[in-house]
Amino acid sequence: MPHIYVDGDACPVKDEVYRVAKRFKVSVTVVAEAWMRTPESDMVELVVVKGDFDAADDWIVEHVTDDDLVITADIPLADRCLKTGARVLGHRGREFTPESIGEAMARRELSAELREMGIQTGGPAPFDRRDRSQFLQALDVILTAMT
Repeated sequence: MPHIYVDGDACPVKDEVYRVAKRFKVSVTVVAEAWMRTPESDMVELVVVKGDFDAADDWIVEHVTDDDLVITADIPLADRCLKTGARVLGHRGREFTPESIGEAMARRELSAELREMGIQTGGPAPFDRRDRSQFLQALDVILTAMT
């Protein structure tokens, strides 16, 4: 059975993950730098990691396998997880793939360079109901394929 790992610190779709995972009977591990409320369930575990800035990312990469799904908006973490063979889904419903991750990394680097030069890039659009709906649809499709 697949396992879902959630990069929990800034994830706006944790409740959706819990609901869908329960329906598919898939375990979820939320990895975060601080305690947060999670459902009381044998299927959901919270792992609080301490350490440097990437401690949660490092923990996920050390534990994820090619049978698992990672939920994250962190592009470098998505890249690392893809290299383990795991599937990766962003919180807006976009699945990162080995074919698409290079472009996502390049866009991220370009935006960082522009910010360093003082150019305002505007950042991502606010997270909305449509994003939540796209995420739920993509999560359902991926878990159907994985189970």
